Amino acid sequence: MGGYFWPIHMSAFENTLAFAQAQDTADPLRAFRDEFLFPQFDGRHAIYFTGNSLGLQPRAAAAALKQELDDWAALGVEGHFHAKHPWYSYHEELTASTARLVGALPEEVVVMNQLTSNLHFLLVSFYRPKGKRVKILTEQRPFPSDTYAFASHIAFHGLDPAQCLVEMKPRAGEHTLRHEDIIARIHELGEELALVCFGGVNFLTGQAFDIKGITAAAHQVGAFAGFDLAHAAGNLHLKLHDDGPDFACWCTYKYLNSGPGSVAGAFVHQRHLGTDLPRFAGWWGHDKHERFKMEPVFKPMPTAEAWQVSNAPVLPMAVHRVALEQFDRAGMERLRAKSIRLTGYLRWIIEGISAAHGGMFNIITPNDPAQSGAQLSILIKGEGRGVFLGLTAHGVVCDWREPNVLRMAPVPMYNSFEDVWRFGQVLQQVIAAGS
Repeated sequence: MGGYFWPIHMSAFENTLAFAQAQDTADPLRAFRDEFLFPQFDGRHAIYFTGNSLGLQPRAAAAALKQELDDWAALGVEGHFHAKHPWYSYHEELTASTARLVGALPEEVVVMNQLTSNLHFLLVSFYRPKGKRVKILTEQRPFPSDTYAFASHIAFHGLDPAQCLVEMKPRAGEHTLRHEDIIARIHELGEELALVCFGGVNFLTGQAFDIKGITAAAHQVGAFAGFDLAHAAGNLHLKLHDDGPDFACWCTYKYLNSGPGSVAGAFVHQRHLGTDLPRFAGWWGHDKHERFKMEPVFKPMPTAEAWQVSNAPVLPMAVHRVALEQFDRAGMERLRAKSIRLTGYLRWIIEGISAAHGGMFNIITPNDPAQSGAQLSILIKGEGRGVFLGLTAHGVVCDWREPNVLRMAPVPMYNSFEDVWRFGQVLQQVIAAGS
């Protein structure tokens, strides 16, 4: 497969089936589409634009699961050491691919637990209020689970979440945060700030944040910096080691296509490994060379694995291994290049339809590729939910977030330019039917 040669300027787009099909023919990643199972609508693939919520099933997932079930049936407990992919060290098979995926060193990442569980375990280590340094800064309306986690840790330390959890709001009349305002707020809080923790991409608006810039500002005032990468992992070309956040965590069921509620990932920067940071300990975080000595004193692994508490959930990891192998073959650089072009085409289609109907759509996701990923979030004038229901009735799978945001994400791993063109045709039908 070759590299990308497409221009990203929108003047090159055409709202024709022939143009969309030509783009798909030129797409060096086009074969990956055939590796996924699509929901069907009216005898053909649905237009599936909700990979930002739950990715499609890789065709190879069933065989991967069957391998582990067969080994369990044939070997019983001996599968821990004699399965085709031994269960005892199963998570280690995922480490190198995970490091490549998020731009980390292998020792900085571990696949374990679920997203919010990982956030809680990392907050134990990186939210350490002391004196007047007690506040957590985040964006207004991160995914609610993050807000609950932050507030619970603040309360656990005997502090008031209403005073210590600081949520940044966009300027009046704007929908997304300005980077300079985030940096200014970090410096304004200064010595009161214990932790800055943003999403890599905001789940509601689709805004991508500057991980490197936010991290540098947090460190300048003496605070830790962490990121929830639920909507960034597998979506953005991440460089966690170089950008330097203290920690990060992510799920794998969105852009990473690893199945509903699947295992999650965590990152702890190299500078914190092997240190005496406080953490909640468990058997699987103990030095693996001495784990079966069953000693009473915890001896942490010298890697991010020290934050593990339990052994690997092999069945979801089997699917995740398939997904990571696909990302290794596709490469995040190429996926991101296609994503910029693909989402750009969707934006161009929507804006053209909006202009023809009195500006009925307002895309609130930033247009700058440096501030956005695959997702577009759209405000609709009038009865927006009716448009969403109309799209659903015509085989478009997107989602609605109250009170008035329609979200959709053409995923470069399996969505096509023809999907985008077909979406535009359906959208025009829905508008015509409602007028």
